[in-house]
Amino acid sequence: MRVSFNWLQEYVEFDFTPSELAEKLTMAGFEVEHIEDRRTWAAGVVVGRVLECAPHPQADRLRVCRVDIGTGRLLNIVCGAPNARAGIYAPVAPVGTYLPIKDLKLRAASIRGVPSEGMLCSLEELGLEKTSEGIHIFPEASLPLGLDVGPLLGLDDAILEVASTANRADALSMVGIAREVAALTGGILRLPLVDAPLVPRGDLAARITEPEACPVYTATLLEEAAVGPAPDWLRERLEKAGMRSINNVVDVTNYVLLEWGQPLHAFDADRLAAGTLGVRFAHKGEQLLTLDGTDRSLTAANLLITAGERPVALAGVMGGEATEVNAQTRRIVLEAAIFDPPTIRRSARVFALRTEASARYERGVDASALEHALGRALQLLADCAGARAVAQASDDYRRRENRVVSLRPERLGQILGEDIPDAEIAQVLKNLGFDVQPGPQEFAVIVPGHRLRDIEREIDLIEEVARVVGYDRFPPTLPPPADGGYLPFEDFIERQVRSLCQGAGLTEVVTYSLAPDRDQQPVALSNPLSTELNSLRTNLIDGLLETLRFNRSQGNMPFHAFEVGVVFLRSDEGIFESGRLGAVLCGEPAVGDWQKITPPFDWFAAKGVLAAILQPWQIEVEYQADRRDERLHPGRTASLWVSGERLGTLGQLHPRLASRLDLPEQTFVFEIDLDFLIDLVRERPVEFRSFSPFPPAARDLSFYAREGITVFEFERLIREQGAPLLESVVLLDEFKGQGVPAGCRSLAFRMVYRSDHTLTEEEITAVHQRVRQALAERYSVDLRS
Repeated sequence: MRVSFNWLQEYVEFDFTPSELAEKLTMAGFEVEHIEDRRTWAAGVVVGRVLECAPHPQADRLRVCRVDIGTGRLLNIVCGAPNARAGIYAPVAPVGTYLPIKDLKLRAASIRGVPSEGMLCSLEELGLEKTSEGIHIFPEASLPLGLDVGPLLGLDDAILEVASTANRADALSMVGIAREVAALTGGILRLPLVDAPLVPRGDLAARITEPEACPVYTATLLEEAAVGPAPDWLRERLEKAGMRSINNVVDVTNYVLLEWGQPLHAFDADRLAAGTLGVRFAHKGEQLLTLDGTDRSLTAANLLITAGERPVALAGVMGGEATEVNAQTRRIVLEAAIFDPPTIRRSARVFALRTEASARYERGVDASALEHALGRALQLLADCAGARAVAQASDDYRRRENRVVSLRPERLGQILGEDIPDAEIAQVLKNLGFDVQPGPQEFAVIVPGHRLRDIEREIDLIEEVARVVGYDRFPPTLPPPADGGYLPFEDFIERQVRSLCQGAGLTEVVTYSLAPDRDQQPVALSNPLSTELNSLRTNLIDGLLETLRFNRSQGNMPFHAFEVGVVFLRSDEGIFESGRLGAVLCGEPAVGDWQKITPPFDWFAAKGVLAAILQPWQIEVEYQADRRDERLHPGRTASLWVSGERLGTLGQLHPRLASRLDLPEQTFVFEIDLDFLIDLVRERPVEFRSFSPFPPAARDLSFYAREGITVFEFERLIREQGAPLLESVVLLDEFKGQGVPAGCRSLAFRMVYRSDHTLTEEEITAVHQRVRQALAERYSVDLRS
């Protein structure tokens, strides 16, 4: 909003310069974006009288003027203005004057052989008009010569361009800014309050059918109006605020809008042709020709002002052309209303029509000030247009809200870091227009109508006190020294997982979290990017296989890669995320081994990669045959279990899927539940064990066992029976074929025993025999050694 410095001083007393006031407002939350100091536009320009005006001897369009500026010496000025003549009073810029609008400094010059000692100025050269046909001629019959022209032309003022936040609708008015300045400077506030005249109802009627959208609507009929140019002072103030003058009636409504922030609208009463003004929503397809000459097609979301049933204005945005006030208007209906902000915002956006009225209604107009604004408008219409109010009708559904907010001085001190005296707190709030009632522990603060939209809680009042007393008053308080940074446990383990995967020869990849709908319980998207990516992924394996296929087509083999990411699963309780570690292994890990001693990469090699990743945490994983995943080979897939809970899956790609994807059959994948793994590591921290100084004792054990019993089951039983002396057990050999009973296989294990002393043969034999007996009893193995 453009705020006139001189106009503001009529409402509040202060001794600041424009720059100082701008600093105060900015620090209080009202940023002053620019200061237009008009006092500099005509600095040095004075009133002069043209005594003689003769044609230039060398140029037909130039005149040579003898000008008196009261110094006792006449100036010789060459002028090209067609309206220059003897006897007029005009603004004169002597030699040495700087005109900032034209970036021109006057110097003595010779124009076509005639000396010139200054310039007779037009309003264009003084910044008051975009273009001028000639010099400015003062209308007064006599003026003191040498007088500064600034006050005569309104150039003794400064304009502050003030930006306000969306929650401060009251700041879009001179009264609102004056309240703020009074609170910031301690100046005396003088509001332009007028006692509204008592007007009879007469034949005028107002009816609201949408009280939520329009809580109050007042219409006042005025007669004997003489529509014409507005007074100079009124036109000057509107021009400084960035508005153009229309006529005295419209200018008064705009003036009150700037002064009180209350939009008003004037209708030509004879063109309304109806005694009842109404407020309703439009019917779809209704038409309204607005003041800008645009015929607008309305929708049911647009609020209208109607005369009878005929639309005459787009409520809160713009009036209709059919009822516009013009030079022939003698009877006026003046509208003053409060409209619902979202309703007005919707209409303004639909038609891309932002007006001064809609800008204020969108933020919220102070309903408690409507009568003050209306009374002020009636007074000005009487003074400027001779209009007399003869009838008034109103329909009022306003809720008289009396909001009381408690403020604890102790809490204010805690928030701001410094205790402020109770008396100062109360005075600041009173200066802002709040009614403060002190109590033993807290203030009861009554919120005025112009602040109802943004003051709701105690913290809002604390902010008001802080910004008025100044944030620079509160010393900085630094937080206590922070401890050294650290990673959360989950992030730390995730980094370890990545490092271990890279150490095992895997390359990290990142795949899309969007996937085609392939799962039995897909997590479908309501707005998919495409039909191919219409769901959230439920596993990492699909994305890794697609990445493998692409890299194989590019010749990037062998391909051993992993991904750490989340999958999205559906349960009875809804959709949840789960962290996963997935990997794909394809191709020999060693390339170009001239000795040809690298064993073929098979299921056991893939298992070894996974074991290497889990080894640092000493997690004992049980492998169980698994056929549930149709993508994996039914005889070469195992589910991974720890303490009876599923950790993940390891398997070879199913031949059919490998053929369809054009991948080698010797492609292996695994996917483990990363969240479960992190919980395991948290619950079972790795313990450091030093090397034993005592020698180990190794024993081998061979037996025939029925097929179908996993090696892990044998290992688990051996560990149970061999404790506490058993240090490790590993499978040495597996054989099936000649010499082995049908349906069986030959297994050989090596067991290492160790203790905190040198073991005797008797101790080892006792434990070893217990292991043998347990295997024979539980699994009916045929012991060979």
